[in-house]
Amino acid sequence: MRANPPRTEDELLGRALSLEGRRLGPIAEGLGLRAPADLRRNKGWVGELLELALGAAGGAAAACDFPDLGVELKTVPLDERGRPRESTCVCVASLGPESLASWEDCWLRAKLARVLWVPVLGRGAPGSRVVGRARLWSPSVREEALLRADWEELSGQLGLGRFDELDARWGEVLQLRPKAASSRERRWAMSAEAEWVQVNPRGFYLRARFVARVLSGLADLDGTPPNQ
Repeated sequence: MRANPPRTEDELLGRALSLEGRRLGPIAEGLGLRAPADLRRNKGWVGELLELALGAAGGAAAACDFPDLGVELKTVPLDERGRPRESTCVCVASLGPESLASWEDCWLRAKLARVLWVPVLGRGAPGSRVVGRARLWSPSVREEALLRADWEELSGQLGLGRFDELDARWGEVLQLRPKAASSRERRWAMSAEAEWVQVNPRGFYLRARFVARVLSGLADLDGTPPNQ
């Protein structure tokens, strides 16, 4: 059973903070659900569970998780040292000329305008994992400049059809990675040689070290205190 959507950011953050220290299994049981034995066939289960618990009303590709508040939910698995285990997916990347839209109008910028970060600790059975301390965040001036520079470079290469030249090494804080349920999934796109080719879908991901800095609550790279 999904919780009612929060009416304010304070209400949303209060709900998230009330989950701190709780295991996912009891949270699932309170919603009438059962935790899976593992995440191999339930990769998105943790995020979906917290969406239900917090009252997320989005879910569509073109909507934030909390559309009335303009807030996106991002769950982050942490290792034993409290560091993100992996990069964090933001959204699917456009593979055609539409990737050449302006930064001000792009979906990635809208997704990251306001984010509720919820860390999840542990690596055993999903139900035994523990919710960490949540925080609301918006990019600082410096962080947005870094995101914009990476997005413009990566999107520009995609728009030119240079798919084979791009890999996860590109980008300082943002990277492109395959984004599909299977490596066999393909999409049609125009190559740099102006030929239609089938390529793997890509997604924009935030690098783990960038997310670690956001979660740490340290001052930003330009010395600006982090957003609360």
